[in-house]
Amino acid sequence: MMAIGASALQITFTRPSVLLTQRNLGVTMASFVQESDRALSSKLTSSSHLSSMLNSNQSFTINRPRFRKFVTRSMSEASETKSTSQLSIDLKGKRAFIAGVADDNGYGWAIAKSLAAAGAEILVGTWVPALNIFEMSLRRGKFDASHGTLMEITKVYPLDAVFDNPEDVPEDIKANKRYAGASNWTVQEVAELVKKDFGSIDILVHSLANGPEVTKPLLETSRKGYLAAVSASSYSYVSLLKHFLPIMNPGGSSISLTYIASERIIPGYGGGMSSAKAALESDTKVLAFEAGRKHKIRVNTISAGPLGSRAAKAIGFIDTMISYSFANAPLQKELSADEVGNTAAFLASPLASAITGALIYVDNGLNAMGVGVDSPLFKDLNIPTSEH
Repeated sequence: MMAIGASALQITFTRPSVLLTQRNLGVTMASFVQESDRALSSKLTSSSHLSSMLNSNQSFTINRPRFRKFVTRSMSEASETKSTSQLSIDLKGKRAFIAGVADDNGYGWAIAKSLAAAGAEILVGTWVPALNIFEMSLRRGKFDASHGTLMEITKVYPLDAVFDNPEDVPEDIKANKRYAGASNWTVQEVAELVKKDFGSIDILVHSLANGPEVTKPLLETSRKGYLAAVSASSYSYVSLLKHFLPIMNPGGSSISLTYIASERIIPGYGGGMSSAKAALESDTKVLAFEAGRKHKIRVNTISAGPLGSRAAKAIGFIDTMISYSFANAPLQKELSADEVGNTAAFLASPLASAITGALIYVDNGLNAMGVGVDSPLFKDLNIPTSEH
């Protein structure tokens, strides 16, 4: 998978570990094969050819075709201390704060689940108007059997990442009955509460976005709607990182979620949301530099494919996008939220210690396509499809 070339990422929920399986892990085999006949023997026995292969001045006379195999074994640093055939994503002793979890069918929940499976302690920030329903569902065990897993959430914090501090909150929001009874829910206040409650975190996840005019074409989007989309979907990440960085342990990781509309035209994904995602991706690079230099924190973003979550249904045509992805992506399968969660677990782990400022696509390869192969224009090309 990705940078380490693993063959599979498996989540094991019966114990807190995520296993990343590699064939012949920790052992690399290099075989050098030499074959010739009489006509080529003089050329192969020249010192220039043999010195590059054998580092030797010795000459050979080869009378018949044959193979000479030179095998070298090397052990990775990780396997020097562990005698195992599996490389594990181990987040035991790490603490994660995930902003934007309000139900059990979105990417935020999937990321929380994967991080927990790898051993991380989970803290969640939930949008204030959704807090009561979310907490009630947790208390009643509604999510206990979600996707066949159990996950412990240590604490849920009310959060509205549109507001940096109490001074930013307008009177109409303060008076809104959906915010009644909640307190200390601006970004600054939540970061201070987390510091007071736990001291520090290791992983910060931004899994929230909102565009009040998302169904409008860009030319019909108001200034207010455009700026609201950018504020909630991209600047909120800058604010979160700004306020949480002081309590993040060096070597930690921060992850956000983006969408391919940042770089490709997705008609219907409007209201300034495509611009907000483009800003988020650009900010990822700058934040990676600043957070890396100042705090030794890695910053990456995952460009996830379409998922039929409750939040995604707000754009009105998510089912169409899922069908389009299935028909046109190199991998013809429905994208699982867990696949995004597993990628986030990898990026948060020491296995990704040299990855920062990166945009990682988790979309069954749809980003690589230049045309929609389900178009009638391609009906005579006999393009292969997956068998079901």
